[in-house]
Amino acid sequence: MFASYLIGLREGLEATLVVSVLVAFLVKSDRRDRLPLVWAGVIAATALSIGFGALLTFTAAHLGHQQQELFDAITSLLATVFVTWMIFWMRRAARSLSGELRAKLSDALQLGPVAVVVMAFLAVAREGLETALLFFASVQGATMSANPLVGISLGILTSIVIGWGLYKSALKINLTKFFTWTGLLLILVAAGIFKYGVHDLQEANILPGLSNQAFDITAIMPADSWWGALFSGMFNITPQPTVLETVAWVAYAVPTLVLFLRPPSKRSAPAVPTTA
Repeated sequence: MFASYLIGLREGLEATLVVSVLVAFLVKSDRRDRLPLVWAGVIAATALSIGFGALLTFTAAHLGHQQQELFDAITSLLATVFVTWMIFWMRRAARSLSGELRAKLSDALQLGPVAVVVMAFLAVAREGLETALLFFASVQGATMSANPLVGISLGILTSIVIGWGLYKSALKINLTKFFTWTGLLLILVAAGIFKYGVHDLQEANILPGLSNQAFDITAIMPADSWWGALFSGMFNITPQPTVLETVAWVAYAVPTLVLFLRPPSKRSAPAVPTTA
């Protein structure tokens, strides 16, 4: 549930910040008449994201066992790629995001109403589709289907409240620290999703070693214990992983964490020419 909450909070806040920038730009530019166009794009993007999530669920439910395992593996690997890209992209582009959105909306206003709807739709649809894919991949190993749905719903609601507070200047939050800490947690979540994708490939007989266990910590982390459920639900850490699953988790988590925590490189300032 916590992993789903984190996904909803992180992705929801990114989408909320995008919408708040667009709305604030129109309000400050005295173009309130264009607000319905922005909301139309947002609603269409939300509907597309929900439909994409429903399509993933429907497809998985109507496949045979081996096909379903392969389908789950592919979605897990894709989700890992997307969340990794999103984490590093947000870290790099967070400071310039607001200016870029305002510039794109200004251009769309000059082109006409349809351009405004499409611009708002594209800005939100990316976050929504990533959320649907990441959520679907993260809950494949869940034992209670209601908990992940509750978690992501609470996360999205929390993000909306935070976004509204930021828009109204009633709430101040260090977004750099927020995206850094949630990025760290999402890397661990993505490592678990990647590990689960490898396990699905083993279940589908694409990769070998399904019966080769790396270790057994069932006595320390029983499946029916709250801490076992916590680690399994958050980071997909299971008490009896295979050797290949363990290698996959470490091979993803360690280098990704190192790259994420590495201080951004400072470009050396160009030399100032001296005058004679």
